[in-house]
Amino acid sequence: MPAYTGGLNEMCFKDRTVIITGGAQGIGASYARSFAAQGARLLIADLSQDAGERLAAELSDSFACEVRFVRVDVSEEAETAAMAAAAADLGHGAIDVLVNNAALYGQLQGKKPFEDITREEWDRVMAVNVRGVWNCVKSVVPYMKKRAYGKIVNIASVVFCTGAQGFAHYVASKAAVVGLTRALARELGPFGVTVNAVSPGLVTNQSTLILNTQDYVGRMAGTRALNREMAPDDLQGAVLFLASERSNFITGQNVIVDGGAVFV
Repeated sequence: MPAYTGGLNEMCFKDRTVIITGGAQGIGASYARSFAAQGARLLIADLSQDAGERLAAELSDSFACEVRFVRVDVSEEAETAAMAAAAADLGHGAIDVLVNNAALYGQLQGKKPFEDITREEWDRVMAVNVRGVWNCVKSVVPYMKKRAYGKIVNIASVVFCTGAQGFAHYVASKAAVVGLTRALARELGPFGVTVNAVSPGLVTNQSTLILNTQDYVGRMAGTRALNREMAPDDLQGAVLFLASERSNFITGQNVIVDGGAVFV
C-alpha cells in the first residue's frame, strides 16, 4: 500500500469493511457509531443479540450505511471464522479493519484479592480477553493477506501500566494483549497489515461503575493532566486514526488514551 496522500482532515471509511467485536453496547457501540458516521460497511459482533440488532438497525437508518449484526463468542474459533466469512460477504471479499474490543470487564462484578480469584474466573477472562483477540486475528488475516492490506486495532487498557489492584486476571489479560499486538505486528507487517493497540484509561460508564464507586472515578479524574472524567467518545479519535490510511506507517504501537494520567 503506498503512502497516504489524502487531505489532513480525511479519515473516511466509505467502501471499507469494518468488524467491531463487543460492538453492541457501551464503548464498542461508540466505536460503531463513529465508523458508521464515516461511511463504513460495518459488522457488529457481540453476544448481546437484542442490543446488537437494535444498534445495527439504528445505524443503518441514521447513516444510510450497510450494518449487520452477528452473534459471536470470540473465545470460540469456529464462531470467529464464521464472523470473518460474514464480514467478507458484506465487503465483497474484503475485510479492511478489525477492532478487537470484546472483553470481560464489567462482568467481573467486583474487585477481589488475586488469591480469591478462582481458576475458572481466571481461565474465562483469558479465554475472552486474550484468546478472543488471537481467534479474531487468525480469522480475518487470510482475507487481509490476499489484498496486502489490513488494519487491526486491539483494545488493551492502561491497567497494564498501573497494575491496578483487585482484578489481577484482567490486568494480566490486557498486558498480554499489548504483547500479542507487538508480536503480530512483526509477523504481519510483510503482508501489508498493521497491528496496533489502544489502551483506555478509566472510562465513566456502566461497566466501570460496577467495579468502582463514583467517588473513586472522581478521584482518578483528579490524577489526569486533563482534569476531568473520561467518556467513551474520548477514544474514537485514536481508534479511527489507527484504522485509517493516515496511520499506514505505524504498527506495533500502544496508544494510551487516559487524559494524561500515565506517561510512558
